Amino acid sequence: MIRHWKAIIGVSAAMIAVHIVNFFSGGYLSNFGIEPREIGGAYTVATAPLIHADVGHLGSNLAAFVVLGSLVLLQGLRYFVKASAVIILLGGALVWLFARPGDHIGASGWVFGLWSLVIALAWFDRSPRNIAIALAVVFFYGGMVFGILPTQGYVSFESHLFGALAGVVAASVLSKKADGIIAAPKRKGELKFWP
Repeated sequence: MIRHWKAIIGVSAAMIAVHIVNFFSGGYLSNFGIEPREIGGAYTVATAPLIHADVGHLGSNLAAFVVLGSLVLLQGLRYFVKASAVIILLGGALVWLFARPGDHIGASGWVFGLWSLVIALAWFDRSPRNIAIALAVVFFYGGMVFGILPTQGYVSFESHLFGALAGVVAASVLSKKADGIIAAPKRKGELKFWP
């Protein structure tokens, strides 16, 4: 469990460090945000989640990331890393492909992905623990659903929307029960009429 906290602390420290460097460089690192459909900037899908516009932006994302990331880490460190990779890469790629022109920065897509993943796990892996966690997240963070709507021009609702979609995909792909129906054991001498 200590390793899990180290992961959360490490990512949080990286976001803070990047923000400090960005502040003292006059916002230079903001150039590494996602600029939709810019061919030479496709790599920014991986860099954008670490960059934030200001302290308020960073603080709100960090607070949610610590809580939701910790809940995902209950599935294990490897699960957290794989799920985060799916959310960041798939969500970021969708932003790059379909979002409005502009500079899309911040970890909010990742946060929305973790949020939707925790809720979707109640469906894909129906353990009592996952159902209880999903209910708690819906109760305390249910208002996040409004973040996927285009309410404010300066907010990348596309990052929120595509991050949330990527979180559901991650829950589906990484779920223990994602393989579907378990086949019944074969009986000896039983005729088989299908391939």
